[in-house]
Amino acid sequence: MIYLSLKLFPWADHNRSKAAIKLHVGLDHRGHFPAFATITDGRNHDVPAGRAFDFPKGSLVVIDKGFTDYYWYKLLTDRGIFFVTRQRENARYRVVERHKVNKAQGITSDQVIELTGIQLRDKSISYLRRVGYRYAETGKHYVFLTNQFNLAAKTIADVYKDRWQVELFFKTIKQNLKIHAFVGNSRNAVLTQIWIALSTYLLLSYLKFISKTGWSEQRILRVLQVNLFTKESLINLIKPSPPANATSPPGLGL
Repeated sequence: MIYLSLKLFPWADHNRSKAAIKLHVGLDHRGHFPAFATITDGRNHDVPAGRAFDFPKGSLVVIDKGFTDYYWYKLLTDRGIFFVTRQRENARYRVVERHKVNKAQGITSDQVIELTGIQLRDKSISYLRRVGYRYAETGKHYVFLTNQFNLAAKTIADVYKDRWQVELFFKTIKQNLKIHAFVGNSRNAVLTQIWIALSTYLLLSYLKFISKTGWSEQRILRVLQVNLFTKESLINLIKPSPPANATSPPGLGL
């Protein structure tokens, strides 16, 4: 959610006191770069935006609890797409199977369940896997739902934990690519600035990949900002070539 001034952005009316728009992002785990993105009004629900993402078959999608839609989960399963999400506190279900767990790893339960909510009747929702996990660092307990039955329960918990990369991505583009303050007040100006920020982030991710320096996108951006008016190849700024007149160390011949 990107909050705006209602006085300056009346077209983004969210409630009586705030204006807002939503940036929905599918972050590719292989490089933590945005593979899917869409922007909606702040009042729009998350689920329709999630349904619009075209995930490749075989993907393992980690979904925030705010996107909970059991029928969407069924559609993903039918398309050969796996998901991991958090179970809502008011979810109704019955346990079909119970599996042994390694409590030393923080696993509190590993079950196969059937959802029994009234709204799910006649929707043919497949059995789901329910994994309970307590994080040793914080002591907090979480319950995950997934249609992936082959991975270890601890792996399911670790997969969801890595969803935090999405929050880090939003933090990065807000702080470094300036989408917390806008240069124009119209809808087109705001959307243009956000799309430019996303395109810039993709370019930074590409530079990070081809340079193989291990630098973060933030560090690369700092180098580019310092050398903004330098007439030099981007890759040379990040990974400069050795001087042409470099001499070899003593005792070594060329």
